[in-house]
Amino acid sequence: MARYLGPTSKIARKFGEPIFGPDKAQAKRNYPPGQHGQNRRKKTSEYGIQLKEKQKAKYTYGVLEKQFRNLFEKAQSKKGITGEILVQLLECRLDNVVFRLGIAPTRAAARQLVSHKHINVNGSVLNIPSYQVKQGDIVAVREKDKSLVVITESLNGFNHGKYPWVEWDSHLMAGKFLHIPERADIPENIKEQLIVELYSKA
Repeated sequence: MARYLGPTSKIARKFGEPIFGPDKAQAKRNYPPGQHGQNRRKKTSEYGIQLKEKQKAKYTYGVLEKQFRNLFEKAQSKKGITGEILVQLLECRLDNVVFRLGIAPTRAAARQLVSHKHINVNGSVLNIPSYQVKQGDIVAVREKDKSLVVITESLNGFNHGKYPWVEWDSHLMAGKFLHIPERADIPENIKEQLIVELYSKA
């Protein structure tokens, strides 16, 4: 499956924030990349602003266009505020839950752990990063993979109280998905209404 494998700092600078996690290069040069990055004064159109917000959400969660569109349509079919439901659906992805539990340091690393069958859901190995985790599901590290360096280093010192919708058991190396998070609890700086407005034009 196609994934962005280029320099993450370049993308982070494009959006002006560390969407892939702490980034020294982005922090030092917090302006768009390219020859005229510091001197850009061209006004961005309304469409351009909306498109940029959608791209930021896609890069943040590591979702491709078709997957993102499908999630939007799913959000649109549910009762409630479409933009908020979209962000909640992104949060419920298995790779994102693995990241939120601290099992992996980044979403990309979490996606790799899931794809390589290092993660169990309710006792069964699941290798589908886009799987929608449900309330009460138990997401755990597979028994024989509990000593993997990438996992132990990520869990070391991780603050498991950061996200109130997941609960971690360090002895079992397993986490419980307590409930779908409220939008106000999700820390990602995404203006989802702009994405809704963009798709409404299609």
